[in-house]
Amino acid sequence: MSDNGTIVNGDACVVVAGTHKGRGGVVEDWKLSKTGHATVTVREPSGERFKTLARNVAKT
Repeated sequence: MSDNGTIVNGDACVVVAGTHKGRGGVVEDWKLSKTGHATVTVREPSGERFKTLARNVAKT
């Protein structure tokens, strides 16, 4: 798994844990939530978007 500092907007990625495990695409929106957790929005090649925790995402 990736740490929060290595994923940035525009990176190709794949989700390695959690609800969206196995899905992948391009990171569009990296944010730090009020509770201190880093989240990312991932856009799949089909155009579908989903949000997940940055710690569950790895660069491809």
